[in-house]
Amino acid sequence: MLSRTADHVYWLGRYAERAENLARTLDVQYRLSLLPRKSTSEGVGWGLTLSTLNFADRYATRFGEDYETHRVIEFLAFDRENPSSILNCLRAARENARAVRGSISSEMWETFNATWLEARSNAPSRFSARNVAEFVEWVKYRAHLARGVVLGSMLRDEGYHFMQMGTFLERADGVARLLRIRLACEATDNAGEPVTHDYLPWTVLLRALSAYEIFRRVSRDRVTPMHVVEFAAFRPDVPRSLLRSAELVFDNLAAVANTQSGETQRRAGVLHSMLRFGTLATLGAGGAEALLQDVSERVWDLNDRIGRDFLGHVVPT
Repeated sequence: MLSRTADHVYWLGRYAERAENLARTLDVQYRLSLLPRKSTSEGVGWGLTLSTLNFADRYATRFGEDYETHRVIEFLAFDRENPSSILNCLRAARENARAVRGSISSEMWETFNATWLEARSNAPSRFSARNVAEFVEWVKYRAHLARGVVLGSMLRDEGYHFMQMGTFLERADGVARLLRIRLACEATDNAGEPVTHDYLPWTVLLRALSAYEIFRRVSRDRVTPMHVVEFAAFRPDVPRSLLRSAELVFDNLAAVANTQSGETQRRAGVLHSMLRFGTLATLGAGGAEALLQDVSERVWDLNDRIGRDFLGHVVPT
């Protein structure tokens, strides 16, 4: 496969998944912002969200430190000047699909194109920061639809494997960041006070991961931070777990391996093995936050190496 085509399908998978991950992250923080809490908690929560997503500097340049809920939502979801807003991710996914129309099914193209056209036409009116819940559900629905179309109509060739690699690298990073945001908010809420764990925010997080019913079905543990982190990190049978994503990245990378990708495969295998055989007790010497930060760093290292080994990117040394 031409590296240009591989690059487009890889980033098609990444941008489509990034839009969904951002929607799920917004869902958690927005729902928690509706609860009665300390007057400063809302702004702190949005500030930590922006910081963990690496959007803090860009936001501060334009809006300072005014973390009013609907302004942050507008920035993360609809801002056309924010290249990583949900709206721009949907546009980028569509543009990558258009660039490889000859290499994907017509159903895939029609799905990604229709998603962007509907988002673009409805963002000023039906979709806005004032009814973010409807927008989040719509993004999740379109993501489920696109995923089904990909699985049901795409040839299992190299293009499919590159798209899956992009999808699951992005998912691992998105889930790790979502967990880090929640842990940071928990630490801030308990600063200078006895540590108490409110189960409700973690229940909201599980629902945002489409995993609340699964957690209740397979686990007898209480909904506490560490139980949820362990569940979202190490369960191989949970669709959005870090382990499941790392496993699929490793498998799809093996399917397209070439003569120069040996080290990339090894690093993907290390991430997979770390999550498969590890626990918070063995891996979390610096706490769950350190483990999740390590996962994100390994994901972006793999992204750079995949770009160099397969996609023709020149990565600075």
